[in-house]
Amino acid sequence: MKVLVATARTQGVRVNDYNWCIEGELVRIGEVCARDRAEPDGGCGCGRGFGGLNSHRATTTAMVADTPLAREEYVEAIRSSLQQQGWDPCACCSADEADALAALVGDWPVGTVVERRRDELVVRDMPALE
Repeated sequence: MKVLVATARTQGVRVNDYNWCIEGELVRIGEVCARDRAEPDGGCGCGRGFGGLNSHRATTTAMVADTPLAREEYVEAIRSSLQQQGWDPCACCSADEADALAALVGDWPVGTVVERRRDELVVRDMPALE
């Protein structure tokens, strides 16, 4: 299954890049606070970050990876991460999120690095075709 994982690749392309995740950990697209809603380069950083499911930290770069995860395992990873962070996740919301994330990256080749600009993912680096 293709998913997004944290990566340090292309860090520094933007002066406000940050990477506090564990390299290769699953990431999600979190909510954006009022401060960053109008401007992704706002002071908070949540409008340009991906949240790590394990570390509960964030990064501005994520990479498409092909994992051996089954859909149910991906759903559970999202659900349990949200629960650990104090959210009250429902299984259906986690399933919807897992499906939406998988659909977002489904057409991109493995190794593609993306950044987030609020509700949009922008390709930073795409692997060379062989």
